[in-house]
Amino acid sequence: MQKTLELEVRAFFFNAKTDYLPYYKNFTMTLNSDDSVEAILAEIKKQNEIFAYPAEKLIFKINDYIVDASVTVGDVVNRFGETLQIDPALSYRSNDCLIMDNSDFMKSFELLAPYANDEDKAYYESLYATHYASETFKFSHDYIGDAILLLAYKMIDSDSEHKEAILKVISEHYDGLAACEYENNLFKAEHHATKINLMNGMIKYPTANSLLSKFNNKLSQKALWDFKKDTVIEVNVACYEGGSSNGTEIKQKIIDSNAKLIHFSREAKLAGTSLIGKQNNLAYLKAATTMLDALDSGAELLVVAQKADLEMFRTHFASIQKRIGREIPIPLVSYKEFLELCDKEKVTKIALEA
Repeated sequence: MQKTLELEVRAFFFNAKTDYLPYYKNFTMTLNSDDSVEAILAEIKKQNEIFAYPAEKLIFKINDYIVDASVTVGDVVNRFGETLQIDPALSYRSNDCLIMDNSDFMKSFELLAPYANDEDKAYYESLYATHYASETFKFSHDYIGDAILLLAYKMIDSDSEHKEAILKVISEHYDGLAACEYENNLFKAEHHATKINLMNGMIKYPTANSLLSKFNNKLSQKALWDFKKDTVIEVNVACYEGGSSNGTEIKQKIIDSNAKLIHFSREAKLAGTSLIGKQNNLAYLKAATTMLDALDSGAELLVVAQKADLEMFRTHFASIQKRIGREIPIPLVSYKEFLELCDKEKVTKIALEA
């Protein structure tokens, strides 16, 4: 059933010819729930004529998720509410508001063009939104994109006689397959992690130097921040859930412990664990960005939901701090360790009451 919706919209503005930096302007508008999200852009344009957006291949971000004209205003409001932020698919490629330089899209296709047929090219072109929705672009502007990797998988899965050449092309590039920790920010989610993992299994990556790994681990143990307090009451606690399924349970336990639950934007994003051994430098950047996001959001303690993530953070903590160029003074604990802190607090309370 169609509804009338009142929206508060914050929109990205930038013109490469006249502006030094991007800026935002706020708009209020009334739209119908059945309207395409393109109606939001048209209304912004109506209120401010300098606003620009693509006439073709329309994709852009709403609250950090890529949408196209097939998404309705009602779909967006059901997920995000009536306060929205509009950005280009990739802000750093913007030429004029939401119009951006998209030459990198077909440039990536050229990597596999010698082995591709017309059907392959058509499939690749259908992945335009998928390409720009990659989380990896936030950390590596030269990344070749998820779309070309998915094309590579399709070609290999179709028993291409050029399998080895295809794998070589997508893996020898520094910002290629090894840089992909699949996490695609499409409003209409696509799940391709299994395909990426299968291709990674076809590549032999160099093993890490065991002596350097031990040295790094020793440095990391010294650099780690310990949780010195005997109680979690009145402590600001965040949960890094990553791709885990028990994030809701952990967050409820934090609330039940009378600690203050801190939310941060990267609490459910991947933090580089799967990149270790393939693209360590990128892994460290993602981990550092995640921990700093929690710290800068006010967390004093970070509960890490998954064992693999916690081990990566602790083992490589010195390198993670070095990569970001600053200390990250936030203690890291597992969910089990957090529960032990909560139990210790209960024991203390019982002793005091006795």
